[in-house]
Amino acid sequence: MTGRMPALFVGHGSPMNTLEDNRFTAAWRRIGQALPRPAAVLVVSAHWYLRGTAVTAMDAPRTIHDFQGFPQELFAFRYPAPGSPALAARVRELLQPLEVAADHSWGIDHGAWSVLAHLFPAADIPVVQLSIDRTRPARFHFETGERLAALRDEGVLILGSGNVVHNLGMLRWDAPEAAYDWAQRFEQAVKDRLLQRGHAALVNWEQLDAQARLAVPTPEHYLPLLYCIAVQREDEPVSFPVEGMDMGSLSMLTVGIGAIRGLQFPQP
Repeated sequence: MTGRMPALFVGHGSPMNTLEDNRFTAAWRRIGQALPRPAAVLVVSAHWYLRGTAVTAMDAPRTIHDFQGFPQELFAFRYPAPGSPALAARVRELLQPLEVAADHSWGIDHGAWSVLAHLFPAADIPVVQLSIDRTRPARFHFETGERLAALRDEGVLILGSGNVVHNLGMLRWDAPEAAYDWAQRFEQAVKDRLLQRGHAALVNWEQLDAQARLAVPTPEHYLPLLYCIAVQREDEPVSFPVEGMDMGSLSMLTVGIGAIRGLQFPQP
């Protein structure tokens, strides 16, 4: 491929989206069909959240079922994409002098494969995951993302997977279309700053709303967004190919960085 790859942050929601056909997964499939074919995908997933920074460096990453209480059909799902030791080495090079471990034990977690199953269902594009260091502040994650920007010109799709609003303790299982006022308000504040290129405000997310800690009780699902906005160039648009709240307190917002030919994204 030629030209600069877009970057994506996807609100992945429930792992069951892997198997379901709904408005979110239908949109993910449309995005995948419209994207230029990447040479590889670098995923920053909320579900690889640990002390230190690591990148998967194996030839054949395993499918990780990092959850419980779901149907057996979901545990049987496999996403057999190849890995890319070459991309892992390139990530380590770009992030120097930061110590980045070459990991051979993790694989592809559900934050990655629940989305990739719809974006690239053939599972024939190499996938590498970059961990989120839970000991570091938000500014560190944004600055780490900035150092990865060159990958976009090398055919790599940078994919963040999390949820801008993620409060499992307040899910409305009885009302999948519900949305708490505080959840909608925080999501709108994020969208407003995205459209204004307000990166500093998004890094300081706790100041976005008085009830920000309800929307983001722990940061691991929010932080992947920072890796994606960090690679935005001055001339690039931001767009929202997927919007909406699931079960009251899960934002399904997808954020597109850069244009995707043939696919028009709604913008407020």
